[in-house]
Amino acid sequence: MKILVVDDDKEIVQLLEIYIRNEGYEPVAAYNGKEALTKLNTNPDIGLVILDLMMPEMDGMEVIKQVRKDSDIPILVLSAKTTDMDKIQGLISGADDYVTKPFNPLEVMARVKSLLRRSQGEVTNDQPDVLNVGPLIINKDSHEVKTIKGDTIQLTALEFGILYLLASHPNRVFSADDIFERVWQQESVVSAKTVMVHVSHLRDKIEEATNGEKVIQTVWGVGYKIENH
Repeated sequence: MKILVVDDDKEIVQLLEIYIRNEGYEPVAAYNGKEALTKLNTNPDIGLVILDLMMPEMDGMEVIKQVRKDSDIPILVLSAKTTDMDKIQGLISGADDYVTKPFNPLEVMARVKSLLRRSQGEVTNDQPDVLNVGPLIINKDSHEVKTIKGDTIQLTALEFGILYLLASHPNRVFSADDIFERVWQQESVVSAKTVMVHVSHLRDKIEEATNGEKVIQTVWGVGYKIENH
């Protein structure tokens, strides 16, 4: 599998290329946003993108928006922008995870492997293959979510993971930390805002496809759940 590294700092790209190769993946480099989109269009076997935000030609936010028009490929933002609002904005734009600079390459690779596990459909095997929840039909094996009318809802791997977790444990409330550790498969670190943004995206997609049905409930001060009707 190929991993696209996009950063205008060539030393950062070279450093990440070493760690990517050490994990058995093939790095592909790009040094601005336009080049990143070209590489994605010409390398269909790219399975994940590590993306800087502040770049010439086209910034990372615009890259994310362009990619998300027709792809749910995992995107890990790697940026010197460190405020909570910066992180939330990155996630709202469609990124799956966000690591701030300066960074530990080992942490970056841990996040990469976690995102790839999700995108490759690793869901616990002790749950049903198909779940029917309200207006939704959730297929574990194909990672597809359809409405009862047959319309497909396009979800990222992490959005599917959150939905499947809640749907497979009806009426159980999961805190943001619980969701982060189970879906991202990492120990929770400042996860509440990250989970909140992904749940918000997930809700918007479900409500748009189902004429406003509210499938995911917020239990204020506790977490999220899906009720079993």
